Amino acid sequence: MRVCVIGGGLAGCEAAYKIAQNGFRVDLYEMRPLKQTPAHTTGNLCELVCSNSLGSISIKTAAGLLKKEMSLLGSLTMSAARFSKVPAGRALAVDRNIFSQTITRIIEAHPNITIVRQEVKKIPIGYDIVIIASGPLTSADLENEIIKITGRKNLYFYDAIAPHVLASSVDFSKGFWANRYESGKDYFNCVLSKDEYKEFYNALVNAECVEYKDFEKPHFFEGCMPVEELAKRGFETLRFGPMKPVGLLKDNKRPYAVVQLRKENQSGTILSLVGFQTKLTYKEQLRVFRLIPALKNAEFAKLGSMHKNTYLQSQHLLTKYLNLKDMPDIFFAGQITGVEGYIASAASGMFVGINVSRLLEKKDLLELPKDTMLGGLINYITQPKDYLQPMGPNFGLIENSKPKLDKAKQALKSLFDFCKNNGLF
Repeated sequence: MRVCVIGGGLAGCEAAYKIAQNGFRVDLYEMRPLKQTPAHTTGNLCELVCSNSLGSISIKTAAGLLKKEMSLLGSLTMSAARFSKVPAGRALAVDRNIFSQTITRIIEAHPNITIVRQEVKKIPIGYDIVIIASGPLTSADLENEIIKITGRKNLYFYDAIAPHVLASSVDFSKGFWANRYESGKDYFNCVLSKDEYKEFYNALVNAECVEYKDFEKPHFFEGCMPVEELAKRGFETLRFGPMKPVGLLKDNKRPYAVVQLRKENQSGTILSLVGFQTKLTYKEQLRVFRLIPALKNAEFAKLGSMHKNTYLQSQHLLTKYLNLKDMPDIFFAGQITGVEGYIASAASGMFVGINVSRLLEKKDLLELPKDTMLGGLINYITQPKDYLQPMGPNFGLIENSKPKLDKAKQALKSLFDFCKNNGLF
């Protein structure tokens, strides 16, 4: 039987790898570098575009629990992340170039995977199973094809990319290295006084943004709000958000406001502005962000940008296995299903890969326990509701009243027993 995976991002690579590891042939279609998206710059598989952080590693957090579940299920993403990680306190951050290059080499070398570098405009014929993992930056032609086969128009929200600066251009005398709430010095905290914050705030809220095209309607996802949109909610909003000084002390004093910089590569030569996704014009970014004292003379390795993200109303279209209700030989995986974030996207691809493998083996498809993070996430995007907004991992997806740590321990036990009982390891 022939399997086609459309999209070489985290979800597509996880699905293709899982199916190939189970002994089945996969054609993996990726249009880059022949045709780029508005956010990508290379032809590498699994290129990370928004942040180099995959979130917390602690099982006391939802993101950390999901990572543990993925590791238990044999995730390619987690293996590559461990190999390419950079210091980030409680977070798992990676050198994004090493990360994408590692996965690209693994996929290219796999004897059961053929990478096809071309844009998919129509569902390819001749395949028994098709997995669409084209991501939130699905091309216009493929998006129209998806609309055609689903009968429902895709909705969208806007995602944003934070700027990156060269570490050599940062004035490190205007701040201090420290992690919030814990020991360690993985983040540089650019300090602003009240007057400096006021000047920065006024410039930010009055700065020029990139205009929307006529057919575009602003619809921001709350978890990735542009910093200028967040600031417009009130003068103090940023001080309770990305510029909060809580948990950060210098000489036993708390700054009025901070901007945190995090390493983007293992060498630490590039730093990203944490939580500073933006739709400001490039010219305005240079002007406004250089009002941060430590960044007065900053050289930017990459400026922030915005792009349109498409996703399905999966609760109407997909089964609990993430295949179409009306066309069960077509599966969807990744952010196009309504899961949000790197890890959730990769995890959903792995879940689809497991079930497609079972389908090829003529075995019953599996529904993960709902008291696991991944099981709760899949349940959320496929259960009936009027409107689906993208959802990342959170403990609210696990429907019991236990404390978070007890939920996490129960989730890992449930997943371990589930895997053992179903021959997943």
